[in-house]
Amino acid sequence: MYSDPIADMLTRIRNGLVAGQSSVLIPTSKLKIEIARILKEEGYIEDYQVGEEEPFPMLSVTLKYYGDRRHRRPVITGLERVSRPGRRVYRDRRNLPWVLSGMGIAIVSTSQGLMTAEDARRKGIGGEILCEVW
Repeated sequence: MYSDPIADMLTRIRNGLVAGQSSVLIPTSKLKIEIARILKEEGYIEDYQVGEEEPFPMLSVTLKYYGDRRHRRPVITGLERVSRPGRRVYRDRRNLPWVLSGMGIAIVSTSQGLMTAEDARRKGIGGEILCEVW
């Protein structure tokens, strides 16, 4: 059992990218599926699939790379957990982070669901900063 499932998800993705794997398996939850949806919409991963295995369904995340076979590099160069169980980080709409001057994204948990910091800024709402991706 682990105390921070989001950090576990990010670590599995980070380790898969370093190892050059095509996909990684992650124990599923609604929050992790939403994070994978945002990563796919923003172009950081190829795809994700929710398995129906029993007793624990798994989330399969297909990682995205660029370049030819010899010079293949991962699209995601950094993943960082911001708000942790021991230190929650909340921001209002005016103080939502800009990741690498707009080249990355921050995933925010708001009262209207999970979204990027840019979407939350447009809607005029703040929330908990879950992670940053660049």
